[in-house]
Amino acid sequence: MLCGRRIRSFSSIWIPRSLLLLLVGTSIIVPDIYQPLLDYIYDYLRHTSLFTASTFETWWTVIVYAIIEVSYTHRFGRNPQLRLANRITKRNASSKPIPKMQRPKHRVKEGLTYISPLLLLDLTLIKKYSGVPVQDMASSGNYDLSSVAKTIHGTFLAPTLHNFTLASPLQTHRALPAAPPTSRELALQLITSLFIYDTLFFVFHLALHHPKFASIHSHHHNHREINPQITNQLDIFERLGLVLLANFSLNIIGSHVLTRTIFVLIFVWLLVDIHSGMDLEWSYDKILPKGWASGSKRHSIHHRSGNRYYAPFFNWCDDLLDWICKSRTKKGDRMAATESI
Repeated sequence: MLCGRRIRSFSSIWIPRSLLLLLVGTSIIVPDIYQPLLDYIYDYLRHTSLFTASTFETWWTVIVYAIIEVSYTHRFGRNPQLRLANRITKRNASSKPIPKMQRPKHRVKEGLTYISPLLLLDLTLIKKYSGVPVQDMASSGNYDLSSVAKTIHGTFLAPTLHNFTLASPLQTHRALPAAPPTSRELALQLITSLFIYDTLFFVFHLALHHPKFASIHSHHHNHREINPQITNQLDIFERLGLVLLANFSLNIIGSHVLTRTIFVLIFVWLLVDIHSGMDLEWSYDKILPKGWASGSKRHSIHHRSGNRYYAPFFNWCDDLLDWICKSRTKKGDRMAATESI
């Protein structure tokens, strides 16, 4: 019977795995088949006031997070047999009480804490995206086009404040590229930006576990049992670091605005999934080849021990760190053995 369940589980995971492989493969190899759809979607979005608003990405992230996290939280509360804590302690699935979690109406303060600094940046800095002429960036920032060369730098690495006037007191508009990306550009930008973020956050996360910065990160580990709501249980410094690193990972490779929009969906889903505290059949670490992704199991171990598994999504940085630590330990043992002779 156990063998039968394993066979069914193995066969069912090949459904999303095959679909993902087909989607990514065709997007890269034959991008022309997706171009009419991308043209239609982007042309529609580019002409809506919501998508061109400077605050779009902040509100989009909040909406996506609210939908994904609430759905995971609901499943966490209704399915005790899926909770990793119950499996680790080997208790009856219903014996371990559900950790205290907040209802959406009681999380307004948390939402405002997250949104406020991001809205401040949205409404004061010019948005700079790859494929957008500097003149269009300047116009969105209320600058005189005759002085563009002196006042506006096209690179996102040089932030530019909005030109505040009574007629234009805030940065409310963002200039967008005229053309959509190809599906090949979209797929490769998404994959690359996720790998860059995973590496950068690994370093950032490792630093947060240093005694000098432990007070910043301790809030995230302050829980009885990891659950979906822990995803956003962050100090404001750590939250800003997470958002800025994600932005940097997208901007450094010149990601298209449409890539950024889809990135938010994937990024938020991955963050909530690793903090879900559940062993789900179709989690991303099971969809990807074995050994590639960390997933909720590894991240729950990190939250319990705090001394391993620092990368959020993939295994390579952690595996490299483990290899370095083991190599140093072996070298130290050899030196100690040599000195004792």
